[in-house]
Amino acid sequence: MFKTVIFDLDGTLLDTLGDLTDASNHICAQNGWPTFTQEQVRHMVGNGNPKLVERFTPESARTPERLADSLRQFMAYYDLHKMDRTAPYPGVPEALAALWAAGIKTAVFSNKADAFCPSLVRHYFGDVFDIVRGKRDGVPAKPDPAGVYALMRELGASAADTVYVGDSDVDVLTGHNAGLTVCGVTWGFRGREELARAGAEMLAGSGEELAALLLR
Repeated sequence: MFKTVIFDLDGTLLDTLGDLTDASNHICAQNGWPTFTQEQVRHMVGNGNPKLVERFTPESARTPERLADSLRQFMAYYDLHKMDRTAPYPGVPEALAALWAAGIKTAVFSNKADAFCPSLVRHYFGDVFDIVRGKRDGVPAKPDPAGVYALMRELGASAADTVYVGDSDVDVLTGHNAGLTVCGVTWGFRGREELARAGAEMLAGSGEELAALLLR
């Protein structure tokens, strides 16, 4: 059984895709740019808010100044609407409760801006996590393992008994770059094929299956 579990947030614990799509399309509409379907936005997320903004911004408008301004617009709008359509994936709260009952340390490490993560996690899950952390200035985004290493030091965790849980190839790379076992969740933004191709050691198709894999 693992002693520490580090979770991705978007697409793993929370289905945030609707609110991310709405915020992206709001900024596009404000600027007179083409908007996107939720399925298109699904493949834009995963590398942090600045990269999402860059991806929905037309190439002709991707100057540093314009991107910075669009990012400010996005952050302000998303902050106000980040809980409009977001919800936990089915079975996830129960899986977290099972880990807590077993005495396993848990943390969240996301490429979402750090300013958003604690309030989202607390709103939907309470205080079940030992540490919740998003993208912070001065710390490279995933799949760089620096942020994972910092979390593990704070938790007193070792690579041998820590697992990283996520829904995308970015998460698999993050875990492997940190020397961790990775469990992919197939209900998220990218799906089973991408996770298997990236080399996730375990795959969970439900919250019940996730808890069983992590507690075995």
